[in-house]
Amino acid sequence: MTFKRALLAGGVIASGVMATGAWCGAAYAQPFQGLYVNVDGGFNWRDGVGVSSVLPTLPGPWVGGSRIQGAPGWVALGSAGYGFGNGLRLELEGNYRQSDFNKLTGTPAPTSTGGQFRTYGVMANAMFDLDIGWPWLFPYLGGGAGYAWRDANNIGLTGANGTLPLYNFSGTSGGFAAQAIAGLSFPVPNVPGLSLTAEYRFLAVFGGASFDGTVTEPGPGGKPLGPFRQRLALNNEFNNGVLLGIRYAFGVQPPPPPPAPAPMPVAAPTRSYLVFFDWDKATLTTRARQIIREAADASTHIQYTRIEVNGYTDTSGTPRYNQGLSVRRAEAVAAELVRDGVPRNAITIQGFGETHLLVPTAAGVREPQNRRVEIIIR
Repeated sequence: MTFKRALLAGGVIASGVMATGAWCGAAYAQPFQGLYVNVDGGFNWRDGVGVSSVLPTLPGPWVGGSRIQGAPGWVALGSAGYGFGNGLRLELEGNYRQSDFNKLTGTPAPTSTGGQFRTYGVMANAMFDLDIGWPWLFPYLGGGAGYAWRDANNIGLTGANGTLPLYNFSGTSGGFAAQAIAGLSFPVPNVPGLSLTAEYRFLAVFGGASFDGTVTEPGPGGKPLGPFRQRLALNNEFNNGVLLGIRYAFGVQPPPPPPAPAPMPVAAPTRSYLVFFDWDKATLTTRARQIIREAADASTHIQYTRIEVNGYTDTSGTPRYNQGLSVRRAEAVAAELVRDGVPRNAITIQGFGETHLLVPTAAGVREPQNRRVEIIIR
């Protein structure tokens, strides 16, 4: 793949991420806004890297479409970025991958291998967080483009049991890189801004790479010849990574506490006034009018729902007579309240006769405290 085509591929990845963010912006929201930092680590494995040439060309195991295989290795990276509050995040990332050279495929020659491959680079990423309605889980997608260096550290190849020829290559070669990212973020309860992450990354390094080295060949009589200078050229490199990480977003505020329960309604206090009557009378005394005036004045200073006027008698007289007398006493008090400014429709009148005695007595007893009307303001 040429550098121009690789640049185009990276642009397509980044454009796709931006388009996803624009399409989902109305439906999804990011859990934070502002600066953040992120560190990740995990396993990395490389696809087999094809050998494009070994110059000058010599008979050997590198030719014939051979491919370099690396053992599973590790990857570590760190990034810093900014979340825009609409799901979109932009970040800069530094990364490092390492694995051992453990196999050369595509050649029948028995060989033994050694050395390490390292890949490290700088990427600019665009990420988008998806709010799926679960406060404990936020999936995210992303992609990035940048530059990566491919480092060969004493890549060696010998014949079976250490026989010649002996190849050894080292060096560093760089190229354009692009990556795709899919992950899950798990906010840590009670720690605003802190999240654990799990993700998959696919990193491609384009443009090939070449490394300087030497080869020592068997000569006449088994005497080694060389070493001769060689150059190893490789095709594009493709990496797969599974990582766990931790992310911290600065300035994230804790969610507001749940609203306090509504206070229980408090029953309005009641006020009670007692008006007493002479025996077998329903007329108001001077003292009775004073008490009724106090009750009327109090009703203008509080918010009431109703005013109850309840009449009572003592046990002298018949129950039927006493019932009527209690009603007449209540009506006399209600009329006085109206004269003192209380609306008539706010007053309810009841007569209870000789029931509900304030002072319990036997029948036929003239008890002054039982000859009463009670004004209750509720």
